Amino acid sequence: MGRVAPLGRCLLRAALLLTLCSGAAGGTWTWLGIAASGGPEKMGCPSPPLSPRQQELCREKPELVPAIREGASLGLRECRSQFRHERWDCRPPPAAFGQQLSSGTKETAFIHAVTAAGLVHAVTRSCSAGNVTECSCDTSLQSGGSASEGWHWGGCSDDIHYGMSFSRRFLDVPMRNITGKSGSGLAAMNRHNNEAGRQAVAKLMSVDCRCHGVSGSCAVKTCWKTMSSFEKIGRFLKDKYENSIQISDRLKKKLRRKEKSQRKIPIQKEDLLYVNKSPNYCVEDQKLGIPGTQGRECNRTSEGPDGCNLLCCGRGYNTHVVRHVERCDCKFIWCCYVRCRRCETMTDVHTCK
Repeated sequence: MGRVAPLGRCLLRAALLLTLCSGAAGGTWTWLGIAASGGPEKMGCPSPPLSPRQQELCREKPELVPAIREGASLGLRECRSQFRHERWDCRPPPAAFGQQLSSGTKETAFIHAVTAAGLVHAVTRSCSAGNVTECSCDTSLQSGGSASEGWHWGGCSDDIHYGMSFSRRFLDVPMRNITGKSGSGLAAMNRHNNEAGRQAVAKLMSVDCRCHGVSGSCAVKTCWKTMSSFEKIGRFLKDKYENSIQISDRLKKKLRRKEKSQRKIPIQKEDLLYVNKSPNYCVEDQKLGIPGTQGRECNRTSEGPDGCNLLCCGRGYNTHVVRHVERCDCKFIWCCYVRCRRCETMTDVHTCK
């Protein structure tokens, strides 16, 4: 599969949004989340535009609309955090986001996984908070434990099953709409990467406990299951991105590795998959929506991806001095005001040529 043709219209508004772009992946719809401005109550089913299946889900479960939006925002924020020092920093121009999301690259895989994970995380949190009538805490963990070890289940364990199920219904294109269609390999791969994000949330579930006893002796502990911080989930998915697997763009009975010599090695649910190699993110390419790294701030002393040598792609960097003025050495004077000195610092800032 070669370079993906530019997508048609992407419907985005102000800083919205959950946007859906019809793409090259066999007419499938891809969920694209960016944090919206304004309160969740301002977002209804008709806006932003969703696929008919998603609109129906939205109408059925209006109490989940804030969680849908929060999941989108959560995923995109984590994407930008994990890639903030990389050549691709998960900040393409808004009009190009849909195009990049349909490109079948490693970056596409990460976006699909992290936004699917964000939806599970946000919906599950909403369930645990009692905001959704169909779900709550994990009732299977409200009794039992180990008396000999001095602990029992209690509190409110996060029940990710509902969040996982809703994420699949909301994001995944039904397999019957994929099989036998042009671009079906890309659509099936996107489904897999969505599931990889969900599996990351499940895999990183942890157990928290609280002690009870005289003077904090911890004679008995109450324990519950909780989701990991989304930052930890993001780091896990970033590691999967670094070890992602290139697959064949031809869908037969199942997804296959591109390298024939490695096809006997099974693809795991948690693996991130891609079809096309990443483009050159060093230089601007308006057709592909790549801003390039010119003008990006870099670290002159770092040997990592944020270092000027790597981030600037060997083009060199400019240095300019920035003056910072702030209040310092503040003291409280009786009575009643604070007296501060005015301090200046000079900092070298390096930006890519």
